[in-house]
Parts: sequence; structure tokens; C-alpha cells
Amino acid sequence: MNIHEYQAKTLFEKFGVPVPQGVSAKTAAEFDAALAKLPEGPTMVKSQIHAGGRGKGTFTDGFKGGVKFCQSKADAKAIAGKMLGNTLVTAQTGPAGRKVQTIYFTVASDIKKEYYLAILLDRATSKPVIVASTEGGVEIEKVAHETPEKITKVLVDPAYGLADYQVRELLFALKFNATEAKNAAKLIKNLYRMWWETDASMVEVNPLITTPDDQVLALDAKVSFDANALFRHHDIVELRDLNEEDPKEIEASKYDLAYIALDGNIACLVNGAGLAMSTMDIIKHYGGNPANFLDVGGGASKEKVVAAFKIILGDANVQGIFVNIFGGIMDCNVIAEGIVEAVKEVGLKLPLVVRLEGNNVAKGKETLAKSGLALVSGDTMADAAQKIVKLVA
Repeated sequence: MNIHEYQAKTLFEKFGVPVPQGVSAKTAAEFDAALAKLPEGPTMVKSQIHAGGRGKGTFTDGFKGGVKFCQSKADAKAIAGKMLGNTLVTAQTGPAGRKVQTIYFTVASDIKKEYYLAILLDRATSKPVIVASTEGGVEIEKVAHETPEKITKVLVDPAYGLADYQVRELLFALKFNATEAKNAAKLIKNLYRMWWETDASMVEVNPLITTPDDQVLALDAKVSFDANALFRHHDIVELRDLNEEDPKEIEASKYDLAYIALDGNIACLVNGAGLAMSTMDIIKHYGGNPANFLDVGGGASKEKVVAAFKIILGDANVQGIFVNIFGGIMDCNVIAEGIVEAVKEVGLKLPLVVRLEGNNVAKGKETLAKSGLALVSGDTMADAAQKIVKLVA
């Protein structure tokens, strides 16, 4: 689960991570009251969407930049009026962009130097890793590709926690002076504590800055959380912004379905994450494009299957459906009954290819055969994939 910058910075402050003074506003009527809480002078105006590259983005009406520096609060109010309610397109939003529904005003900071700092899980070692670089304010992927020697990675033993010598290693790599190092050490320790205690999957500060008076501040904040741990953090769940999520993904979460919308035209309904990924791969292999990742789970009910079909059909780009089920825990006949009920309920007119294998598969195939539905059976995964790709071509 992702949260907005202004929400992340509120968490930062709670854990003792210093940030520039800021305040959010959701309507134009709130601009004056919000800006009144900030001192007069240079002010930043930041569009709040769940996507990076806001500063380089362009609004659909041609206005450029979702992050703007303003010399005064009056200018900030005028700029905010151009952003709020407008749709911002960045490299990460895709051409559809995201509608800006919250504006974040912050005091503009004097910047001496920009750095990059992030904490996430290293999948190879199953340990927390702190990634830092003296090259802040730019895409870390570009730095990693062109100047990898400027990136420092510190793996943390989760049983022991972040050690002082590891903090010193980061401070040395970032080349802080004595006062900056003292302030940065506290920030890094508190940021790690926040990452750990909130079950965050990623905390990214880009840029982390130093000021002329040697303060160290988190100028930006991007935070995402492990959805599997949210049951422990009801306060964080309340930060979820459904406006930033695909309605189909929201509906899927109500039925405990793992669904991610993609940009293809062949919908997939599969049981098991590994099989779902393999299904998408084989569709691509035979020249098609998957419209989604959809895992109904190992023990899906008939109701889940019906819900999955309805969610799939909510995507206007879908031109065909590939159901790929391997019955281990799953009973193939349960899936078959769900398919029959769903197709009859929604009046499906799109091509449907079904491949069933495993537990109670004979009964499942019998249910489909007796249903009278206009569907195509696949003998193997490859056979079914080729058939659906051909049908939607």
C-alpha cells in the first residue's frame, strides 16, 4: 500500500525524522487557511499523486510541472489553483495520468547538497538494506547504471538491528562534515526505526538535503507498506487513498483476490501466483498481451470465481478470457461451476478458453460440457494459450 508524500512526512515527524514545515489542502477553499500556517516567503507547491517524476510531469491542459517553487505564498496559491483537479501525466502514470486531488505546501528549503537515501528489503539475502548515494535528486537507476561506485549499500541484520558502525559507514560514504554527520546519524537511525516498526516495504528520500546551517532534512518522501502486515497497523490503513487505485483492484481486494490490471487484451483467471505469472508469460510467448494478473487462490469458492469474472469484464480493453486452473487444493469442478454461473449471470459474449487439470478434473470438464456454453477447451497450457491468442487476433 502506498501513501502520499504529505502523509509520509507526518509519519517521519512522528519518528523524529526532520522535514520542511508543510501543510496539505484538498480544496481551493482550504488554500488560505493552509498557507496561513506557513511563514511568508518562498514556498513549494507539490501535487500529491502516487507516482514519481512529478516535477518533470505535464498536466493535460499543457501546464508543466507538478512540483513548483514560488517566491511567495500568493504565488503558491495561484499555482496550486492550476494543479488541483487537473490531471498530471508523468513517466510513471502512463498517458492517462492521475487527477490531483490534494496539494501540499511546504516551506522552500535552502539546499547546500542533495543526497539519496532509501530503506527496503534485499530479496537475495532476506535482510533490510539501506541504499545511499551522494547523487540525490535524480533517478537512482541512472546513477546505478552510469556511476555505480557512487551507491553504497548496507545490509542490516534483522536480529540485531542497525549498528552504529553501519551508520558511520553511511556517513563516511556520503561525506558529511562533523555537524551534518551528527544530524544525519540521528535521521538515519530514526528512519530505520520507522521502516521496521511500521512494516514498510520501502522508504525512499530523494532528495535528502543538507542546508547552509548544516541541518539534514528529508525534502521528499515516498513510502509503501507490506499489505500482508497491515492488520497490525490500523492507523496506516486509514491513510489509504482509494482515488489513487484502480477500481477493479479495489473490488478484487473485497474478495481477497490478487488482481493487478495490465494494458493487454487477454484476461487471465488463474489459481496460484506462480501459475498466473507463467500464464502471462505463455500468452506473450505466443504473441498475445495479458490484460491482468489474477490469482483466485488455492481454495477459491464459486462466489470468488463469479466475482473475478465480473472484475475482468470491468476492463473495457478485454477481448478474450483465458482460465487456467491446476487443481491441487483447488477442486476443478468448483471452478467449472463458477465459470458456468458467471458466464450466465454476466451474459459473456467474449471468447473464453478454459484449461483445467488436476483434482476432480473429469467432473469439472463434464460440468462445462453439459453447460451449453460457447467456450473452447485447451488440452494443455500451451494449447489453450495459442487458442485464446488466435481468437482475439
